[in-house]
Amino acid sequence: MISGCIRAGLRRIGHYGVGFASAVLMLVPLSVPLPAAAEQIGLDAGWSFWLAKDAPADPASLNPAWLKADPAGAESVAVPHSWPLLRSAGAEGVGWYARTLVVPEAIVCKHLELHFDAVFYAARVWVNGTLVGSHEGGHTAFDIDVSKVLKPGANRIVVSADDRPGFATIPGYAMRLQGSGNVWYDWWHSGGITRDVSLRIAEGGLIRRQRIRQVLKADSAIVTSGVRIENVDSKPHDFSLTTSAIDPDGRLAARAFAGVTVAASSAAMPDAALTIAKPQRWQIGAGKLYRIVAELRDEKGVVLDRREDTIGLRTLALRDRRLYVNDVAVRLTGVTRHEDSPWEGAAETRGTILHDMRDLAALHVTLTRPVHYPQPQSVFDAADRAGMLLIPEIPIWQMTAAQLGDPRLLVRAKAMMAEMIAESGNHPSVLAWSVMNESEAATPQGLAFVKAMKAHINAIDPGRFVTFADSEIAIRPVRVPALVEADFVMANAYFGTWSGAASGVGPWLDAFGKAYPDRMLVISEFGWPGPFSKDSASADVARTENLKDQLAAFASRPWVGAAIFWSYSDYRSNKNLFAGLADGYVDHGLVDPDRQRRPSYFAWEAANRAVSATVDLTMAGEMPTGFTATVAGPAKDALPSYPLISARLHWRAMGGDRVLLGEGEEALPVIAPGGTAKVSASWAGRLSPVTVTVDILTAEGARAGGVVRDYEPFKAGSAAYPPDPAQLPKAPS
Repeated sequence: MISGCIRAGLRRIGHYGVGFASAVLMLVPLSVPLPAAAEQIGLDAGWSFWLAKDAPADPASLNPAWLKADPAGAESVAVPHSWPLLRSAGAEGVGWYARTLVVPEAIVCKHLELHFDAVFYAARVWVNGTLVGSHEGGHTAFDIDVSKVLKPGANRIVVSADDRPGFATIPGYAMRLQGSGNVWYDWWHSGGITRDVSLRIAEGGLIRRQRIRQVLKADSAIVTSGVRIENVDSKPHDFSLTTSAIDPDGRLAARAFAGVTVAASSAAMPDAALTIAKPQRWQIGAGKLYRIVAELRDEKGVVLDRREDTIGLRTLALRDRRLYVNDVAVRLTGVTRHEDSPWEGAAETRGTILHDMRDLAALHVTLTRPVHYPQPQSVFDAADRAGMLLIPEIPIWQMTAAQLGDPRLLVRAKAMMAEMIAESGNHPSVLAWSVMNESEAATPQGLAFVKAMKAHINAIDPGRFVTFADSEIAIRPVRVPALVEADFVMANAYFGTWSGAASGVGPWLDAFGKAYPDRMLVISEFGWPGPFSKDSASADVARTENLKDQLAAFASRPWVGAAIFWSYSDYRSNKNLFAGLADGYVDHGLVDPDRQRRPSYFAWEAANRAVSATVDLTMAGEMPTGFTATVAGPAKDALPSYPLISARLHWRAMGGDRVLLGEGEEALPVIAPGGTAKVSASWAGRLSPVTVTVDILTAEGARAGGVVRDYEPFKAGSAAYPPDPAQLPKAPS
């Protein structure tokens, strides 16, 4: 339902420009089957941009003319946008963005917010010359109330984005690498408005966020939804809140009602408890999702806002150095992915994200770190659907004890983690939060930092695991207090390159096992960086051999719960490049920057299949008339090993003359590690070559494994040769 004030604005919107009207009418339909949420209008188009290198982004140094008009040479851009994509490595500084927003008079009377999904790194926002807000942290969303500064007609919005790092920014200078002369972090400097921008219009009240908790029992689940309601009016309101659970098949599973009185310009967070009978569980490789829908109404029953989150009902536990998903022990593997491409840089659109996430599913990724910073919601959504676990982290990389002990860093780290949890904490794909990577954990400052961050996370997201990635443990496998604080240990272990000889991985694993007899180990990074070889082609040969050998070593130690390969694609950096390069793409991926697959891609895919299959043909003489496929799960305690759930077998039989003999699909039972399933099918026989293709597909349609079986009749295609009468024996006279 659209409010009377906004409806009046829509009737009069023709006075304020076609562009704004079409945006509103597109995003706020006049007739919808479900109650409308607070209206949200996309503002990605129509921006101008200019770069003011080395100009501080503060009001005192701002050129006041910029608040009124663009400078000469400003470019026309759309956001998401990252200016370093088209500029050199030295393009750090302050990027400036401006656009005009035409607002109808009737809408100005409502609560208006500018919403930014992310601005890298430090943002300031002006509206009509007034500084209305700021935000630090380049990968999390923020809102700015602009109700009092937007006016009817044209409004000028100006945004500054300062991407320069410092000693205590996140990411910041990698001071552990000071001796190298290059203290930049090892991924690209992605200044800009790197994610979507929108205008939110609310009336009376709005839903700010929803915090969801769950308790699973044998035959039911209790889901608790805590909804933060904000009264954006100047008078108190008696709101009503309806919370519904929709099951994976689209049916209503539970509903709860509550009334809540909220004072003017105040907030409340009532809880709603939903009991779901016979819950469908979220599983590795089979992400069954429930939708939790909260609707806020005023005293007249008018819907003011609507919030929808997806959740997965599952249990996660660590016992005996093993990870259990729904009380089943699993061992998982995955591949990391940087937010980077030659065509978008870090300003990724949903299409690029979905392409990569689908390719990760095709590579049988079941656990990964979506490095090294809070990710867009499209990443979490795709992982949820695929049944993929994630360990998101904040971008503290290669920092010294002095940095970890800096109180400014801790304040920023807590704020960034809280924002990431508020934004992404409902996703069932989140296994744990990571608080840093390759920093000086084995110091008093490192221990204090880890303790403070763990306590902070436990307070705002109780029950979730906390960890961090460490590289020193791969060189010196000794017991470190900060690593003991982690719920499980993550080690960046590059045996064959940075961590030592490839043959050292076994002794290191054994030493680690003795030093940490009470901790599961996750190999958070391993792989082969290109500069250790003479060129890209030879690097991929080494990469392929390295991943096979290292996976075998990890698999032989059952307390290695997961192994994560670095990385999916090459990514832009000014570190770890081939000799003579100061800017380029790190040769480290299974695919190149343009997502073209290397031989190592296929080696990883083959080594990490969840199932194998064999085909036995059914014969009628020399004619195949069908087959029986045997689908086998991995060996128990293999790496990876997990039950294959909700999978299906698709088969096709083709004759040698390209005639389709038969095709079909059949649901498979749960195939546990060490288990098997059989599927049989038949067709009308023909004396012809036959190719039978069997594909095992996950619930999301990714190929988990399969086999191709060819059959060639012994006489197929031979010509008839009549006997030579002269050579036949003559009949007796």
